[in-house]
This record gives sequence, structure tokens and C-alpha cells, in this order.
Amino acid sequence: MSDFDKMHSGELYLPEDKEILAKQRKCLEKLYDFNATRPSEMEKRSKMLECMFAEIGKDCYIEPPFHANWGGAHVHFGNNIYANFNLTLVDDTHIYVGDNTMFGPNVTIATAGHPIYPPLREKVYQYNASVKIGKNCWIGAGVIVVPGVTIGDNTVIGAGSVVTKDIPGNVVAVGNPCRVLREINEHDKEYYFKDRKINL
Repeated sequence: MSDFDKMHSGELYLPEDKEILAKQRKCLEKLYDFNATRPSEMEKRSKMLECMFAEIGKDCYIEPPFHANWGGAHVHFGNNIYANFNLTLVDDTHIYVGDNTMFGPNVTIATAGHPIYPPLREKVYQYNASVKIGKNCWIGAGVIVVPGVTIGDNTVIGAGSVVTKDIPGNVVAVGNPCRVLREINEHDKEYYFKDRKINL
């Protein structure tokens, strides 16, 4: 099995393989062009994302600058996804995001890791594990999600959290390491922020 084939297998591989670097460079060229677009070029951005991503649904918006190891080539977005400034997707393998999910500024989703054993790191070995984020999630500003994590539907991850383990659906989770704070409940149907009532 080539190093390129190992990228999505979870096995150790060498990311500086010539085949990998050649394909990755083409993706990064597209990413560079996306980040160089003007605010008025919304339609152009949408078309570029369709070419950059593995899958991307309707009405998705990513605010430049956007950073991704493979320019989104291994990213699968549903419909109506919003990402604020500085979304970083370490997409050395697949990242899946469900419909209507929102990312605050400076969020990092990482699929790549390196062995703990120093001699392997000296040789720059790497492994990858997919990340899955459900539908209708809110990933707060500055959140970091590490390789192999799944976040369930409707969940809110509080700003600055570091998500090292799976988080179920329909909860608010915060902290480093991120833990479930509470379930989304009846109170949330009445109040949108502290004591501020929803009047819609």
C-alpha cells in the first residue's frame, strides 16, 4: 500500500511522499485563490468551493481567510453551513459536517496526529482519523476538535473548548477537555442568552 493510500486507512505513513506533495500542492493553489477573492465575489467563492471540497451542499459560506491542509479536498459539508474567519481544517483525511452547522471564528478541526514515540516523530510519521460533526451544531469561537472525534446533532460546543472525546447530541459541552455541561432543555426554548427572552 502506498503512503497516499494509507492516508485514509488510519495507518502510519510519511506525508512528505512525492505523490502526496504533488497532489496536495494543487489543492493548496486553489485555496490560495479562494483566499484572494474580494468580498463582492460571493458567487465566485461558491463556485470555487464546489471545486475545492469533496462535497459541499447549498448555501454554504466560509469567511476568508480559510485554512486547510488539502484545501477542503477531503471535506464533506451538508447544506447551509456557516464558518467565520480563520476556520482551519486539517483535512488529511475526511471531515464530515451536517446541515445547518455554524463555526465561530478561529475553530480548528484536526484529523492528523503523530506518534508519541520520539523516533517515529523524528522520521515525521503521521496517522489520520476522521472527524464527524452532526446537523445543526454550533461550534463556538476558538474550539479545537482532535482526530477521531464525533459530535452529535444539535450540540453546542462552548468557546475555547478542546474536544478530545465523542460528544453526544442535544447537549451543551464546554471546557478543556470538553465535557457535557447539560442537556438542551425547555429553558432554551424561552431564553436565548442569560435572562433575555425569545420574542419572535
